[in-house]
Amino acid sequence: MVKEHEHHHHDHHHKQNKPKNDLQENEHCHHYEHGEHHHVHHHDHSSHSGHDHHDHCGHGGHGHHHHHGNFKKMFWQSLPIGLIIMLISPMGELTLPGQFTFPYSDIIALVLATLLIFVGGKPFFQGGLAEIKEGQPSMMALIGLGLSVAYLYSAYAILADYFTNNGGGMNFLFEFASLILIMLLGHWIEMQSVAKAGDAQESLAALLPKEARRKEADGNYTLVPISNLVVGDLIQVQAGENVPADGRIIKGQSQVNESLLTGESKAVEKEINDQVIGGSTNGDSVIEIEVERLGSDSFISQVQELVDTAQNQASRAENLANKVASYLFYIALTAAIIALIAWLLIADLPTALMYVVTTLVIACPHALGLAIPLVVARSTSIGAHYGILTKDRQAYELADKADVIVLDKTGTLTKGQFDVLTIKSLNSNFNEAEITGLLAGIESGSTHPIAQSLVQYAKDQNISPVEFTENKVISGQGVAGNYEGHSYQLISEAAYGENLDFDRPTGATVSVLVKDGEAIAAVALGDELKDSSQDLIQQLKEAGKEVIMATGDNENSASIVAKELGIEYYANQSPEDKYELVKELKAQDKHVIMVGDGVNDAPSLALADVGMAIGAGTQVALDSADVILTQSEPSDIQAFLTLARKTNRKMKENLAWGAGYNFIAIPLAAGLLAPIGITISPALGAILMSLSTVIVAVNAMTLRVKEDD
Repeated sequence: MVKEHEHHHHDHHHKQNKPKNDLQENEHCHHYEHGEHHHVHHHDHSSHSGHDHHDHCGHGGHGHHHHHGNFKKMFWQSLPIGLIIMLISPMGELTLPGQFTFPYSDIIALVLATLLIFVGGKPFFQGGLAEIKEGQPSMMALIGLGLSVAYLYSAYAILADYFTNNGGGMNFLFEFASLILIMLLGHWIEMQSVAKAGDAQESLAALLPKEARRKEADGNYTLVPISNLVVGDLIQVQAGENVPADGRIIKGQSQVNESLLTGESKAVEKEINDQVIGGSTNGDSVIEIEVERLGSDSFISQVQELVDTAQNQASRAENLANKVASYLFYIALTAAIIALIAWLLIADLPTALMYVVTTLVIACPHALGLAIPLVVARSTSIGAHYGILTKDRQAYELADKADVIVLDKTGTLTKGQFDVLTIKSLNSNFNEAEITGLLAGIESGSTHPIAQSLVQYAKDQNISPVEFTENKVISGQGVAGNYEGHSYQLISEAAYGENLDFDRPTGATVSVLVKDGEAIAAVALGDELKDSSQDLIQQLKEAGKEVIMATGDNENSASIVAKELGIEYYANQSPEDKYELVKELKAQDKHVIMVGDGVNDAPSLALADVGMAIGAGTQVALDSADVILTQSEPSDIQAFLTLARKTNRKMKENLAWGAGYNFIAIPLAAGLLAPIGITISPALGAILMSLSTVIVAVNAMTLRVKEDD
């Protein structure tokens, strides 16, 4: 299936608010559950329509508005308080080695526990309330319930001991403190593991210069902030500068790099009346443009709008840990209610209360709190070893489900630069080395990508460029210069007007070196496929994935690469076209991975279930993606898919270990089997809980992708 689309930019008439970035270290989204990372979609970037998305962290499609602070800081502040409580509070009826009590030690533990609620417990109580309000109690509600019951019952037991004759029973402050510490640790571990989310909106805004050189009524130019520009202003753009606004050239001609629109690093010839877009880079000539589009109508703003919309889509990750916690919450509550009624009938209120409290405290998911974060920490460190940075934990689950992979061409499957493929002398008086020196000499000083490739090629071959005089640009054709009384030109094959007899590589751009009107050499330049691209496509097809290439490049270049790789493709894709393609695939209920490296890929990277950015690409692409392949190698896409599959399996194993303990322990703690003599004391419950936590930790460490990990 081969499709070619024209560029089209719909105008978005939306108020584009300024991007914000007020996050501290380890704080890109703090409504976490069970050490899980929840985003509205990928990262919470811009402030839009009055919402602050830093605080708007989606969870199963619902947004909580919490900013739970810095978990690393909370953990370290809570640790000494928690350890003292655990040192002076027996674990159930057990006194552990090193523990001790003294007169009023339980009162001190209770005071410290009260302090601990404010230092480290707050996020869990707030999160639990938010879940209950939404009618979706899961991990935070389960933790909040266990903590509340453990604290309130312990306070009652300790105070009753001092103020009543019959004593109040056992306190659960050991469990209370250990749960807060383990949960804070789990959150911190995971936050530390996933790479920090960047701000795509800010990276996009940074493409526009802060000031523009505006032509005043008297013909002079003054520097003005771009926010002061109005449609119709005339602005001058110097060589090498970024264009400040969308407009039309009214004076001069130049080559402009429009890679942010097309992904192509090849400079495009621009003349009077041609359109230029804000953020593109001017070549080596001065141009004057008339401003035509500003604010929400501009190209950059439309890309920002698309990225913003994409980032506010709810993730389609299932979030198994949340589901498990949800079941545990209802099981614990049901078991506690049954225990209360049954033990009130069989015995008395103190006995009934004891069983209820034991049930709800034992339901606390210590192991579950570490089940996911420890796997994520292990997985991300293995990934980093291979140059793969993961910014969103959900990327593992979604990549594992992927049906279709959309790949950008330039810079992703190909090297994204013009390399010299062949130099052919057409005149027996010149050898290849002499031709190389002439080519590098006539192009020296030009910023055109072809020129830079030729100069670099000569440098790599240790050939000195020939020193030309009177170098000049021939508009739309190439360059010219004089050397030893002869006039030379390096022009396109089309400008030369004759087909040359030489074996040209597929899809190459051919330039002709002309001396005094006669062709003496031809040079073919092209964007080559990366070495591992063929293997990657082969592996993806074998894995049953649908592979599509979507490129801003023209039909001809796109078809050559697609044919070579044997994949379907879409050519001439604007950023919006790529976005619509991903949207359409998702509408067919396919899980989509998008891989790209340019500004034009940013909206589709943000919208895809998993966006993977090539590390050598633009900052905007890196900020819009969930996964960064720092080595820019296509083979790393397959490496990430393998890592995702194994990580996912390990997460499920850990959930089974972590939750399995609770499913067994809850009914026992409720005294379900007491009539036949089987009960579980809080101390035994705590030992089993510690055991399941250790198993989960050890299991996470056994994650391997290859033998040497």
